[in-house]
Amino acid sequence: MAIDWLGFSYAIALGLGGYVGYKTKGSVMSLIAGLFFGVVSAYGAYNISNDPHDIKVSLFASGILTVVMGMRFKKSGKLMPAGIMAGLSLLMVLRLLLLLIA
Repeated sequence: MAIDWLGFSYAIALGLGGYVGYKTKGSVMSLIAGLFFGVVSAYGAYNISNDPHDIKVSLFASGILTVVMGMRFKKSGKLMPAGIMAGLSLLMVLRLLLLLIA
């Protein structure tokens, strides 16, 4: 059983991002979304750790974040946080699809 370190790191980044958004801007929605998607992504990483082909949960979370944060980046043009999170989420989607193929 190999631990999905990249998946857990992504989940931590989401949770920390939500916390930072809350502390800097006072955005409760950022905190809620960051913690929610962080927990969902951590659960997905746990599933991948047990079965490398069980990518459904992780793909769902990272796919939604790719679309949502990508739209926010396109609308605002700001790299931080929308552009970075959209990029990380897209990389995660690509990684998960490669796991499915391999």
